[in-house]
Amino acid sequence: MINLSEGAQAYFLRLLQSQGGDAVGIRLSAVSPGTPRADARLEFCDHGDLLGDEWAIDCQGFTLYVDAPSAPWLEGAEIDFTANATGGQLSIRAPRIKGEAPAEGAGLVERVRWLIDSEINPQLASHKGRVELDSIDADGVVYLRFGGGCHGCGMADVTLKQGIEKTMMGRIPEVTAVRDATDHSTGSAPYIARG
Repeated sequence: MINLSEGAQAYFLRLLQSQGGDAVGIRLSAVSPGTPRADARLEFCDHGDLLGDEWAIDCQGFTLYVDAPSAPWLEGAEIDFTANATGGQLSIRAPRIKGEAPAEGAGLVERVRWLIDSEINPQLASHKGRVELDSIDADGVVYLRFGGGCHGCGMADVTLKQGIEKTMMGRIPEVTAVRDATDHSTGSAPYIARG
């Protein structure tokens, strides 16, 4: 169900040992599963925190408890810890946590929205930006509205052409172009001000 690398198990064991014996394991759960905001949560747990329906995964010296309602969303997850000069990096890859991509026969609007929510907006979030679908015309031209740090940003055209349009046209063959439907003069907090 979940693959925990040896490095991750050793890391979790060290964390548990640093808790002084109160924690009996680590609980993994999905937060907002099936949505673009989905994330995984790890927390120490003691016997009083457990509901009894968790999936228990025996590890090297501890137990990983998977929240029962979260289990389907975390199926196939991989947890790894890579040591580095500053300590290390814990990574959790849960391919199902945000839901399933639309089926092959899904409509163009549904597939475009999925791509925006699952891939494009998470990238734009690093600049406090986002896009939303405005419309799609009969020729397959997608019109987007920029928001957040992208609304009024001086690099919005570059983001649109070199990032969003390339991604959409590469993944969805029916998309022929991507255009900006935003009035950037009304942006109040652009990531990079227009010159």
